[in-house]
Amino acid sequence: KSDAYIKGVVAKGLPGSPGAAVGKLVFTPKQAEDLKAKGESVILARETTSPEDVGGMWAAAGILTARGGMTSHAAVVARGWGKPCVCGCSDIVVSEVDETVIVKETQLTFRAGDVISINGATGEVIKNPIEVKIPKLEGELGTLLGWADQEEGVMKVLANADSGPDATQAAGNGAQGIGLCRTEHMFFSPERLPVVRRWIFHNEELDDFEHIKEFQRSDFKELFKAMNNMHVTIRLLDPPLHEFLPRPEQVHEKVAEELGFGKDVKRMLARMDSMHEENPMLGLRGCRLGIVKPEFTKMQAEAIISAAADFMEEAPGIANPHPRIMIPLIGSINEYKNQALIIKREAERIRAERGIDVQYEIGTMIEVPRAAIISDKIANLKDDADGKPLCNFFSYGTNDLTQMTMGISRDDSNGFIPKYLEIGIFDDDPFQTIDEEGVGFMVKHSVEYGRSVNPNISLSVCGEHGGDPKSIAFFDKLGLNYVSCSPYRVPVARLAAGQARVRARMAAAKEEEKKQAKAAQLEQKRRIVLNDEGDMVVGALVQ
Repeated sequence: KSDAYIKGVVAKGLPGSPGAAVGKLVFTPKQAEDLKAKGESVILARETTSPEDVGGMWAAAGILTARGGMTSHAAVVARGWGKPCVCGCSDIVVSEVDETVIVKETQLTFRAGDVISINGATGEVIKNPIEVKIPKLEGELGTLLGWADQEEGVMKVLANADSGPDATQAAGNGAQGIGLCRTEHMFFSPERLPVVRRWIFHNEELDDFEHIKEFQRSDFKELFKAMNNMHVTIRLLDPPLHEFLPRPEQVHEKVAEELGFGKDVKRMLARMDSMHEENPMLGLRGCRLGIVKPEFTKMQAEAIISAAADFMEEAPGIANPHPRIMIPLIGSINEYKNQALIIKREAERIRAERGIDVQYEIGTMIEVPRAAIISDKIANLKDDADGKPLCNFFSYGTNDLTQMTMGISRDDSNGFIPKYLEIGIFDDDPFQTIDEEGVGFMVKHSVEYGRSVNPNISLSVCGEHGGDPKSIAFFDKLGLNYVSCSPYRVPVARLAAGQARVRARMAAAKEEEKKQAKAAQLEQKRRIVLNDEGDMVVGALVQ
């Protein structure tokens, strides 16, 4: 780091998404979009972000938030898009009204238009512009990554990607497929969000429902094209519905009219209030939404299988999609079976109607502790109609699994975890590096139980820990098939996976050396033994 960089660091938050960005400070999505249209680079500063901000987030070169953890909206969206992000920066106060960023300790104040830099890999905020370079995976680095990929038994590295461009970027970084496509991220673009909101508010709006299906079908096909011949794991809708809705203060006549309430703001606010949940992350989300609204699970399954069939029809002999449909947030056998059968029946219907043999798999994200405990029962489920296995894979959603096992809100953890790290209560932030003793135990238990009844079940990690080198070493010891991380963390994960195999190979070689040395010593004692008179006796064995 240069002197200008070191002396310029004024605050530090969480490394939400890797990469460096330099730009003018803006405080609203509109400001970001307007300046981007003029060819300027901007840093979007918000207290926290919501789906309303995605237009500005897309326009920004980097994102800075005062609140939110490693799995907050800002961090997850930024990683998916490959944008640098510093989140949960409690060293600063962001005022969207005054359009200022104030550093608490020094009272240093930045205003709209000031140029700053952020480092999403370290969480640092720098008060001056720093030169940035685009890394290339070639030369010595490319050679090193090639060696890592060639290690015998190395875990594969897949990517978390939600669009064709993301998938293409991931493939360019060496990803061997998509380990997590978050279907909800397809809803956040400005032209799609109103359609999704109308469906949430008015389930009877079949036109909106059809639009959702068609844009998902189109997006899925782009993913299959970018990752032809490789697995594409698509998670059905997971987050609570409130994440797609505007905040109450953002509701005005124009918004109400756009979302089917005429200009009746009060009626829209009343409808939003009726949907309120005290703890939405433990409420109506994931598979629960699919069980309450089975038409949504059916629609997403139809979009996925139809997209694969479309691709195969367009490019016969070339197209070879491998969709994996992942059911989120299950905690019981009946929850999984309910959703898996809906998916399977819909997939088989489309295969039969179109006469196209789409090869697909159904599995689940293990993120609820109870699901980890009963993994053997889930892995052993069969379809009563044909006797075939209903569960082909587990993918460990370690973000929620950490949150639920440790009882820590992942969005609010930055209020105390830095202090925990400072005084030694935690060695690592459990949302960045896997807690081997607790959360890791749950994963290990699930791996062992799942494989005990289904030795061929595919096991992987798609949470934030899939890109963390220390966590990757732990997953390697468990014998997982692959890890999945954001496209821009793929090279780091590939290197860490290769290093884990090298360490395992070296440890095995050292253990073998010890065994051979011990055997040689025993053989020496057996061959040369002195009798009571001091004569050598050959062939005796000392007990």
